[in-house]
Formats: sequence, C-alpha cells, structure tokens
Amino acid sequence: MGEDPLIAAVRSGDVKAVKALLAAGADPDAVDEHGTPALCLAVEAFDLPVIEELRMADRPVQLNCVDADGRSPLLRAVDCGACEITSVLVSGGADLRHRDAEGRTALELARYWHLAGAEAELRRRSGSSEPVVRRATIDGWGNACEELSLGGLTVRNGHTAILTELEPEYGITPPFEELMGRALAEPDVGQPVWAATTMVLQGRPAPAVWAQAAALCDRSDPLERYCGAEALRLINLFDDSDESPFDKPLVDLFLPWAAREEDPRVMRALAAGLAEAMDPRAEQPLPTLTRHHDPEVRHWALSGLHFAVTKGDPKALATVMACTQDADVRVRAAACRVIGAAPKGLSAPSDALAACLNDEDEGVRVAAAIPLFVRDDPRGDQVLRDLGRVEHGSPYFAAFHAVWYHSRTLNPAR
Repeated sequence: MGEDPLIAAVRSGDVKAVKALLAAGADPDAVDEHGTPALCLAVEAFDLPVIEELRMADRPVQLNCVDADGRSPLLRAVDCGACEITSVLVSGGADLRHRDAEGRTALELARYWHLAGAEAELRRRSGSSEPVVRRATIDGWGNACEELSLGGLTVRNGHTAILTELEPEYGITPPFEELMGRALAEPDVGQPVWAATTMVLQGRPAPAVWAQAAALCDRSDPLERYCGAEALRLINLFDDSDESPFDKPLVDLFLPWAAREEDPRVMRALAAGLAEAMDPRAEQPLPTLTRHHDPEVRHWALSGLHFAVTKGDPKALATVMACTQDADVRVRAAACRVIGAAPKGLSAPSDALAACLNDEDEGVRVAAAIPLFVRDDPRGDQVLRDLGRVEHGSPYFAAFHAVWYHSRTLNPAR
C-alpha cells in the first residue's frame, strides 16, 4: 500500500496539491506510517502555508490530534521554536492544558527551552559534539529568525518569544524589567523575542507600561531605548479608544528624542511612531528623515508623508518624488506607492512614476506601473502585461487588487 497522497503532499510542501486533495475530500487528519498526523508533519517542517490549508479545509483538521509519542501539534511547535505556528495554533483553539511525556504544558516546555538554551538542548538530545549549524531564515509571517541544526535535529530560536507570548494565556504577568531582560539578551532587534516582548508589553494596561517605557528614553544602552520606543509606538498604534489619549504624548516625547537619537535601530522605532501618529506635528521631521542614512528610517518617513501627498502638498510631493532616486530599492518602491496617492489632476506625480518604469528593479517598475494604471495613465500597462498571470503567492498579488477592481481593463497588447 502506497503513501497517503495528502501525507506525500504535506511532506513535499506542495501547498497547491494539499489544497486540491482537501477540496477533493482527503482526510485532513491522515497519518503517516508511524502514526504521525499530517498537521504534526507540517509543524515540524515549519510549513505555515500547509498548516493554514489544513486548518481552512471544509472539514478542518483536529488541532489537538496527537502523534505516536503523545505530543500535540502545539507541543511540537513549541519544541521546534516556531513562534508564528505556535501563535496560529493557540489562536485557533489548541488545548493549552495538554502535556508531553514529561508532564509539561506548552508554557512549561517553552520555559524549559528558554532556561536550557537551544544549543545546549540540541546537544543533550542529539548527543553530538559537532558544531551547531546556524542559518538565518524567514518564518511563515515573513519575520527574521535563526535556525539551528545538530545531529539531525532542527529548531528555531523562538523559544523565549514563545514563552513570553504564552504567559498571558496562562494568566502570568512577569515584571516589565524581566521581559525587557529577555529581549536584551538578543542583540538583534529583528529576532522573534523582540517582537514578542514589545507586543506583550503593549497589550498590558497602558498607563503603567507607558511610564516605564517612556523612562527608557535617556538610557545609555540603545537596546533599552529601542525597547521603550517600540513599546510606546505599539501602545499608540493599537489603541482603539475614540480619544487617542497616547497620540499627543507620543509626539511630545518622540520629536525631541528623534532630534538627538543616533542609533539607527532606535530611529526606526521613532520614525515609525511619528509616521503612524495623527498629530500634525509628527510630520515636521519626516522630510529630513527621508534622507537619513538608514534605509528603513527613510522608508518609514515616506509612509508618514502619505496623507500630505493625498492633499497635493507641494513640499511633501517634492520630497517623495526625490526618493524615487534613492539607492535602496525598497525606498524607491515605497516612494512610487506614496506618489500614487497624489491627486489625479496633477501631472508631475504621474511623470515621476513614468520615469520609474525603466528602473533596474522589477519591483520598483511594478510599484510605479500599478498607480499609473489606477490614475488612468497607460504608460505602465506594458510592465503589468509582462508579468503574465499574477496568482496567489506572487509578491504583487495584494497590490494587483487595485488593477483587478479598477474600472479600466488591462487589455492585452495588440
């Protein structure tokens, strides 16, 4: 008897095949020859797209299925250090009470890995004294993380982040300084523990966290300043009250802070916070920040000029159009997207977009062609035609909705 087709598709990471098989009636709870469910196989492969297909099937997969050793998909995800998969399973209703063979819940397993350290635990499990192979990778949500492999075992460096995110689910609230201390142990603010720490902090009652985060603005350690700035930014960003009580205080704090801040990591958080703020004063430093030496700061500054561009503000338009010549392709593409928001009656923005159609980077050309199409300017149509069929999974899929739902049709070339 051959391998179950769904199991084979899951193992190969063939998302289209998984989707087609499920639509044809395949059992999402199928198991392999060892009794391992398809969902557990996808978790160990860090394959979030396959996991999502299994979850969204007409007959959704059982999130609390167990494999031959009694582990649930959630426990496997924690073991693997897969942050985004853990989050998806928890939000989907995975049982937080399930225990592994050692009697540990997901929280206790995450804490074990956090205290032991990923490399030390890999050595203990594998018995290998060989060097650990480390490689940078991107998780299913597009976030940076590190993968560690030794003796046939592979995990990601998300265990501390998972611990931080699971604690609120179990009613545990570590002190601010303890959470920040976990993040400070990782010098790369792009790693999972930083996002987990700042998101958990912003989810707490805001006044107390605000005061603690704001007090970090003068710390000598730039990582502490980053933690404070990012937590404050997120508190304001996710505040859903009608009064927006944090918007003005954030701008009051961030304007002088941005003027003196020298660390690019901290400046990214400050620029993002100013770009997202509704207080009109927040726009003041943004034109200057579009010339900052860090491309991510420039990118955030551009996004903050979007509203001014929609109003046809000449200075904002001139600033953004100048950014189409930026050395960084992401900044050039962002500039095109912002320019596209300019009033249709203005010719200069359309001409600036048309000038980008010959950019060496395809992403920039497409970023210019789509707003030209929406502005009823055909100069970029051929760039869009050259892409062929844009399907789900294409980097342009989301942006192409503006083309598909526009009144003008993208006709094939004659």
